[in-house]
Amino acid sequence: MIEEIGFPGRVGVIGGGRMGGGIAHAFLLAGSEVAVIERDEAAAAAARDRIAGSVRRSVERGAEGVDEAEALGRLETAAGYEALASAQLVVEAVFEDFRVKADALRRAEASTAAGTVLASNTSSISLGELSAALSRPADFLGLHFFNPVPVSALVEVVIAPGTSRALAESAPEWVRRLGKTPVVVRDAPGFASSRLGVALALEAMRMVEEGVASPEDIDAAMELGYRHPSGPLRTTDIVGLDVRLGIAEYLAAQLGDRFEPPRILREKVARGELGKKSGRGFYDWA
Repeated sequence: MIEEIGFPGRVGVIGGGRMGGGIAHAFLLAGSEVAVIERDEAAAAAARDRIAGSVRRSVERGAEGVDEAEALGRLETAAGYEALASAQLVVEAVFEDFRVKADALRRAEASTAAGTVLASNTSSISLGELSAALSRPADFLGLHFFNPVPVSALVEVVIAPGTSRALAESAPEWVRRLGKTPVVVRDAPGFASSRLGVALALEAMRMVEEGVASPEDIDAAMELGYRHPSGPLRTTDIVGLDVRLGIAEYLAAQLGDRFEPPRILREKVARGELGKKSGRGFYDWA
């Protein structure tokens, strides 16, 4: 019988941006203590404000059993990895770059006790390659949250080559405790969601490039015809064109030319049109 790994009572999150802050929010609402690590004290303070605002909005929307002051009392933000020392789970949510993620995971492993679970929020990078940087690969897996985390219902549980069976069986239960639905996939380029989502988005971009239809009409076709809650180009704007470009380049290198980024995507990123966060992408967000 495989011994279950209990839900983490203390969670570390490396990176307090939109994704990391959302992951912290999810674990706070589930009752965990959460320590968020940022690059400096100013960024740590900004992360706390961001997460506090997110928790407040959940309470205002009627989140059951959540006391705002009590939840935020379980939140710590810091600039040093020392805050991870007593965590049972650490999730890295840093920029989608192999070297940045591998470095964050190495530092987290060095700062935590044996048995601490390490997870990557990567949307596409090989977990096998990331685990090569670690001395405890059995305690490592992927937890791919979706943006925006507080309202997204999905988490991809990605099983790395060395992930222990106990962890592989316990992690989906953790996701359910967060009020989300797990899908379990094996380690492969782009996993399931990014591979399919990026393929659709890249084809939509090629259609814009070729003058087949406007972004609005392409998105409406998918929203009304296929019941997608958000079309592929609007979703790209929300995720970030630079993020989509990085994933597409990685998938093209791993899986071939069908993931080669279209010219329109490269040009928009070069002009700083990164989507919602910059005010313009395929849509004008100003």
